[in-house]
Amino acid sequence: MNEVVLKAVGLSKTYREGVIETEVLKSVSLEVPANARMAIVGSSGSGKSTLLHILGGLDVPCKGEVLLKGRPFSSLGEGARCRLRNRHVGFVYQFHHLLPELSALENVMMPLIIRRTPLIEARHQAAELLGRVGLDKRLDHRPAELSGGERQRVAVARALISHPSCLLADEPTGNLDSHTAHQVLDLMLELNEQLQTALLIVTHDPEIAARVDRVIRLKDGVLEEASCPS
Repeated sequence: MNEVVLKAVGLSKTYREGVIETEVLKSVSLEVPANARMAIVGSSGSGKSTLLHILGGLDVPCKGEVLLKGRPFSSLGEGARCRLRNRHVGFVYQFHHLLPELSALENVMMPLIIRRTPLIEARHQAAELLGRVGLDKRLDHRPAELSGGERQRVAVARALISHPSCLLADEPTGNLDSHTAHQVLDLMLELNEQLQTALLIVTHDPEIAARVDRVIRLKDGVLEEASCPS
């Protein structure tokens, strides 16, 4: 049986604005096993992005707990949570969020630099991973000099440079044309298999959901069903 790398237990999240309260997550629990390929689907406002952010330690629940590699995660202080996240969680977003003044190589190196990896080693690892995503000829190009698909591949490489236990992707192909979206998805699925990194994707695209092993549906903040695509 696969190790559970990420586990949510009874997550609830409520946002308050003045006297108005909006309950976004309602006692959500789920497990993400090692090497998993999973998708969270649901309509806008269903809570899927909020859930992903809490799972990745970018936000904290009002109730419940997230366990990362068996260790309490969401209840940690911000500094400890950041250190654990940097080691075990990678993120890919709809927009690449690359630093515009840095080259592709430098953007991918950044998580290793934060971990104080020696510069020569960080450069070698980043160049190798960019080669694996087909960008070995684009190392010195800045984001503005890359296509949308190339920028997203740099973002995927940056997310995976630390060999995280889990890759969390929030609408990772939502800003791409259909052909490029399929290329980026193929890349993530390939690296999921090669690097043994669990993959959890938030998406509204049924074609993406059809290519993973398990689909989780959120409706009004509630985990409604889990299914395997036919």
